[in-house]
Amino acid sequence: MIRPQPRDSVALMEGYHSPQIDVDVRLNTNESPELPPSGFVEEVSAAISKIEWHRYPQRSATELRTEIGKLHGVGHEQVFAANGSNEVLQTLLLTYGGPGRSAAIFEPTYALHSHLSRITGTDVIEGERTADFFLDMDEVERVITGSRPAITFLCSPNNPTGVVDTEDQIRRVLELVSDVGGILCVDEAYGQFADFSAIDLIGPDVPLVVSRTYSKTWAMAAARLGYLVAPGWIIAELEKVVLPYHLDAMTQVAGTLALRHLSAMNERVDRLVEERGRLMAELANLSVDVWPSASNFVLFRPREHEGVDVWQGLVDRSILIRNCASWPRLEGCLRVTIGTPDEDDRFLAALMEVLA
Repeated sequence: MIRPQPRDSVALMEGYHSPQIDVDVRLNTNESPELPPSGFVEEVSAAISKIEWHRYPQRSATELRTEIGKLHGVGHEQVFAANGSNEVLQTLLLTYGGPGRSAAIFEPTYALHSHLSRITGTDVIEGERTADFFLDMDEVERVITGSRPAITFLCSPNNPTGVVDTEDQIRRVLELVSDVGGILCVDEAYGQFADFSAIDLIGPDVPLVVSRTYSKTWAMAAARLGYLVAPGWIIAELEKVVLPYHLDAMTQVAGTLALRHLSAMNERVDRLVEERGRLMAELANLSVDVWPSASNFVLFRPREHEGVDVWQGLVDRSILIRNCASWPRLEGCLRVTIGTPDEDDRFLAALMEVLA
């Protein structure tokens, strides 16, 4: 038998993986360290008991999309929901990318932007950020005007660096994208930690989409729910591409009920921001270089040890963080998610042992 082969572009790929290791303290995937409020869990349990399991879920997810829209001051026709923000981004690329089209990214940034682009047959145009990982606006202009990408990706706060793009920068990128007939996608997976949201710039004739996720600040990583806010004409095109009944009934219920607990989510964000400040202050006293962060994680690089050796030393002490050394421009870098104070204390104690 001649074994069937995947298309060439897939055969050359490495999958996107985040290690799942059995450890005491897991600080590698930017999840919320806290559970949702107990009231939320009880509400979801009660609602699940009423699901008609022999019926397909509501295909349009109108109730969920309506409630998300209320959160951002738009109608449901401007909201697209899917299984995590990654499916949201994949659907965007299937709709507006593909063979003969390109997507622009600015490294270092979220690895799924380039990975999903390649999966969908979309060429990837890589631009460079500054040495301290901020947007280089001359480089952005060079890439967009020279390559005319169908989709330009920004991630703000940027993963894995924690940097936030300013409103003026996003407005300028939007102007450049509009001039070449493209779409700007601002990935705000950590948007609740920032002072400004690009959602405020969305308008009827603005080629802008903003993606968000329930996995981080809503403490719902297990639900795999993400969404995108955009002009209605973009949402209508995405709905042509997405698989029918792609969003199951339990996810729709959980996503709708979570929005009743906005104040709890905001309080959780405030606690994480305060804990982030404490963790960064402690890291500043160690022999590591630390980058400022406006998210729920911190990027750092050991000065006197190889990053992979520090990562392994932490794993040996049952602490798991993210090794970012294989990401573009991040040689030797590690990223730690903000955990509970107890988890962070264990991380700091283990890190000091390893560095010693």
